[in-house]
Amino acid sequence: MDQLVRAITTDGMVQAVAITSRDLTERARQIHTTLPVATAALGRALAAASMMGNALKDSGASLTLQIKGDGPLGTVLVVSDNQGNVRGYVQQPHVNLPLRPDGKLDVGSAVGHAGTLTVIKDLNMKEPYVGSVALLGGEIAEDLAAYFVESEQIPTACALGVLVDRDQSVKAAGGYIIQLLPGAGEDVITKVEGGVLAAGPVTNLLAANDDPEALLRRVLSDFEVEVLETSPVEYRCYCSRKRVERALLSLGAAELEKIIAEQGGCELTCQFCDTIHAFSREELQDLVSQIRGSEKK
Repeated sequence: MDQLVRAITTDGMVQAVAITSRDLTERARQIHTTLPVATAALGRALAAASMMGNALKDSGASLTLQIKGDGPLGTVLVVSDNQGNVRGYVQQPHVNLPLRPDGKLDVGSAVGHAGTLTVIKDLNMKEPYVGSVALLGGEIAEDLAAYFVESEQIPTACALGVLVDRDQSVKAAGGYIIQLLPGAGEDVITKVEGGVLAAGPVTNLLAANDDPEALLRRVLSDFEVEVLETSPVEYRCYCSRKRVERALLSLGAAELEKIIAEQGGCELTCQFCDTIHAFSREELQDLVSQIRGSEKK
């Protein structure tokens, strides 16, 4: 089962979160039939959004992470609820690129080296918070670290990884976000940087042990770590026929009548879970009647 762990160092200088997300990444791969480089990009984004969304404690709050690069994958878009449950898609899931010279999946080239990373936090207020930064290299983790520094002024170390097996299934996935708290000096920064370097690539750590607490303790080996909470997380889509109905109603009677005249019925596919919601001519006419009835009142 996928899990997320939130922790703080006992000196109060560093907060950290780590996730193991193999199952939810594999679920996303199966839904969208992603090829390995798209699996890796989407899996990294899902892990990041889950860790960031879980930090929003307001009921009903959500976080959207959108990566728009100039690479062949197009847009990568993921959404997390306030518990860290996520859903997402990549615009071009069947992109296939050669491996990098070091044998790793070339996520940077697939995402693109120019473009934007945007974070939207919907905290149930009038306006959502929106922060955006230019992509540094498309590998996602360093782009996210740049976002935290530029948009939220929080010095951050981030690592995200997805290990794809020979049969294209997800062997391991997850990552961590480590952030300095106010008052942290150069000595703390040095210890964090040393721990990150000594721990090595996150995919190696996840392949050896898919326990997020062990991952944090390994990276923060120079600190005493106190675990604050452990949460199960999963791939979860909130689409429903009722929601799709509301979306159709929002089009207005004239637009629905046009669809009836041109197509009869319609089928709408959820971008996140590929569920097809079909509406017959009669059902669309019922929706038009609802709109017309409310207009008369």
